[in-house]
Amino acid sequence: MGIFFLIFANSASHVIRNTFRAQSDEYFHVHARNFISKQWHIRNFSLHLFKVVAVNCSSQVASKEITMPDTITIVDNRTGKKFELPITHDTIKAIDLRQIKVKDDDFGMMTYDPAFMNTASCISRITYIDGDKGILRYRGYPIEQIAESAQSFLEVAYLVLKGELPNAKQLEVWRNKIKMHTLVHENVKTLMEGFRYDAHPMGIFISTVAALSTFYPEAKKVRDAANREAQIIRLIGKVPTIAAFAYRHSKGMPYVYPDNDLTYAGNFLKMMFKAGESPYKVNPVLEHALTILFILHADHEQNCSTSAMRVIGSSECDPYSATAGAAAALWGPLHGGANEAVIHMLDEIADIKNVPGFVKEVKEGKGKLMGFGHRVYKNYDPRAKVIKKMAYDVFEVTGRNPKLDIALELERIALEDEYFVKRKLYPNVDFYSGLIYQAMGFPLDFFPVLFAIPRTVGWLAQWQELLDDSEQKISRPRQVFLGPDARNWVPTIDRK
Repeated sequence: MGIFFLIFANSASHVIRNTFRAQSDEYFHVHARNFISKQWHIRNFSLHLFKVVAVNCSSQVASKEITMPDTITIVDNRTGKKFELPITHDTIKAIDLRQIKVKDDDFGMMTYDPAFMNTASCISRITYIDGDKGILRYRGYPIEQIAESAQSFLEVAYLVLKGELPNAKQLEVWRNKIKMHTLVHENVKTLMEGFRYDAHPMGIFISTVAALSTFYPEAKKVRDAANREAQIIRLIGKVPTIAAFAYRHSKGMPYVYPDNDLTYAGNFLKMMFKAGESPYKVNPVLEHALTILFILHADHEQNCSTSAMRVIGSSECDPYSATAGAAAALWGPLHGGANEAVIHMLDEIADIKNVPGFVKEVKEGKGKLMGFGHRVYKNYDPRAKVIKKMAYDVFEVTGRNPKLDIALELERIALEDEYFVKRKLYPNVDFYSGLIYQAMGFPLDFFPVLFAIPRTVGWLAQWQELLDDSEQKISRPRQVFLGPDARNWVPTIDRK
C-alpha cells in the first residue's frame, strides 16, 4: 500500500529521516540510497520541495515509524540509572516503581498521593466521567438520555449492575424479584424502635443496614455468584423500606408497609407520607421527579463512599456491612451533606437583594459558595442541568420555593463573574436537588438518606466488579513514615 507525503527538505536522506523520525542519523545515511533507489519513486523533485510516494515500504521500517513503544523512561538522578516502565491505558503501575532504588536493600520508590487526587485504584466498566467536558455515562449511555428515556429507576439499576439494558421480559422478572424483598423482618422494626425518638435518620439507616447481616448470615459467602445476586436484590428492595421507617420513627409515626403495586419511587413516597387510614395517592409529577433524582444519584465513579465500599468489600465481608460503611462515608458533610449545606447558605442569604453582597464576601474569602465546583467536574455538572429543568415541574405542584429565585440569581452572577469562571466553579448536582427535596416535604436531615437509597445500586455494582477482578486484593495502602527512629523505652521514674 502506498503512503503519500508532502515534505519540505534539502536532501533525500533528510526527507526520509523526517518522514520516519528516526533516532539514528547514521542509520538513515547508510540506508537512504537503498530506500530511494529500491523502494521509493520520487517525482516533481526540487531542492526544497518535493512529493514522495512510498511504494511497498518494508513492514520493519513502517512499524518503526508508526508504532512507538508504550513505555515511559525514568532517569533516577540520584544514581543515573534509567528505568523503562510499561504504559497501559495512560497509566503506569505503582508497583513498577519499586525497582527504583538507591541501594539494593531499599524498599523502593512509592507514589505519594493524599486524597487519591491522581491515583486509579481499579479498572471499572460501570461509570464514565469526563469532568472537563461535563460528561457522565452509565455503561456508555449519557446521563441526559437515561434521565429522559428510562421508564423506571429499576430499569437503570439493572443497567448499572448488569451492564446492558433489559428487554421487556428481563425487566419484568427483575422488578418482581425486587418487589419480593421489600418487606423487612419484624425484628428489624423492634431494632429500630430502640433508637431515641430524635435519633438522626441516617444513623438509624446505617445501623439497620448493618444489622441485616445478622438476619442473612449466608451473605458472607461473597464468592458464590448466586448468593451475591440474592443479597443484591434484598438490599435494593429493603433500603427504601428501612429509610421510610427511619423517617417515621423520628416523627413518632407508625410504620407503613410497602405497596408493591406501586413503582420504586411511588412506593417510597407512600411509605414516607401516608397519614392515617386515608388512601394515599401518589402525585405523578413528584413520583417522576424522585425517580429522576434516584437515577442521577445511582453511581458516580470512585467517590468517597464508593471507595469505602470497595476498600471494605476487599476484605470479603458481607455486602450489608460494606454498604453500611459506604453509607457512613456518605453521611459526611463534604459528601452526602452538600445539598443540605446549600439550603443553609440560601437561608443565610435570605433575600435576592443580598446575593451581590454575599458573592463579594465569597470572593474576599469571608464566605463559601456551596453547590458550586466539584472534585471531578470542571464544567457544568450534567446532572445539575437535568435537575434545574425538573425543578419548575415540581414547584408547579408544591408551590414555588422562594429560595429558587435566590439560587437562580446566585448562579447567574457566578457564571458571569471572571473570579468563578477562571476557577471553573459551576453548579453541581447539590445546588438544585436540595430545593426539590425540601419542596417535596423531606426534612434537611433526611437528605443523605435520600442519597443513600439509589447509591446503594452503584455501591453494589462496584462491589461486585471488585470481587470479579482478579487483580484486586485486600486494600492496604502504604504510608510515608516521618515519625521518630528506633529508641529505647524510658521508665516512668526517669522521664522528664
